[in-house]
Amino acid sequence: MATRRILLKLSGEALAGEKKTGFDEETVRKVALQVKELTEDGFQVGIVIGGGNFWRGRTSENIDRVKADQIGMLATVMNCIYVSEIFRSVGMRTSILTPFVCGSFTELFSKDRAVECLAEGQVVFFAGGTGHPYFSTDTGVVLRAVEVEADVILLAKSIDGVYDDDPSKNPAAKKYDEVTIEEVIAKNLQVVDMTASILARDNGMPMWVFGLSEENSIVNTMKGRFNGTKVTV
Repeated sequence: MATRRILLKLSGEALAGEKKTGFDEETVRKVALQVKELTEDGFQVGIVIGGGNFWRGRTSENIDRVKADQIGMLATVMNCIYVSEIFRSVGMRTSILTPFVCGSFTELFSKDRAVECLAEGQVVFFAGGTGHPYFSTDTGVVLRAVEVEADVILLAKSIDGVYDDDPSKNPAAKKYDEVTIEEVIAKNLQVVDMTASILARDNGMPMWVFGLSEENSIVNTMKGRFNGTKVTV
């Protein structure tokens, strides 16, 4: 069966471009145009965005972990509001769902509401992670993908796939074309964090990893011109 409902995970750092902080509007606009092309081809698209372009609270020794994670959740809400507006500026309809109340900024997440919006052709932004500390946006994207019964998770990263070592430190690192989730867990390959990896394994959720900076990479991934790593279950 063809993949029709996808969850796209974007790293906050990737959206910041060369600046590594805040937003690079041209980068975000390129993502928006690619997602628009997919929705026009009938794909249903949900999106989770990390908060790393604003906040890396776990590196601080002076802030309580729970509070640091709460700041990180709010960073993802800011990211989703911004990216949602860029998507709207190129002609898409969007909704932003959060697991906690944000007044009039977002809607409260429920599976029924998310699936309804996806079926209507809206791009659905899942902001705020799981709503709980100690869980990353990696876990958030797998959880939402399982809940809305997505066919696959697309992980758009600053690196172009899964390697057996850090390619920025080891030029001889080998890139996988395909790897099982069991191997990812056994070798701790850092595709997503361990909690997310186990959740994906236990629920049979495949993940495709590729570089966001590669020209038209999101569209190419969904149209059979994939240049990253497929994590199979």
